[in-house]
Amino acid sequence: MSQLSDDLPGSTKTEYWYNTSTGEVEEGQQSAVTKLWGPYATYEEAANAMKTAQARNEQWEEENKRWAEG
Repeated sequence: MSQLSDDLPGSTKTEYWYNTSTGEVEEGQQSAVTKLWGPYATYEEAANAMKTAQARNEQWEEENKRWAEG
């Protein structure tokens, strides 16, 4: 029996979601989409979703500050 590649039609890729209510990573969409960020390709990406968002927000705030100061 051969294994299907994730890129072949009919195959399913595992998706990971960050649950903003629980702070937990879900394999597959298990909760209401209003509580989830994602999907992410890896568990690690989902687990770091909050850190990634915080870093992006800080970067955008700094860019906005520099833009406002002109």
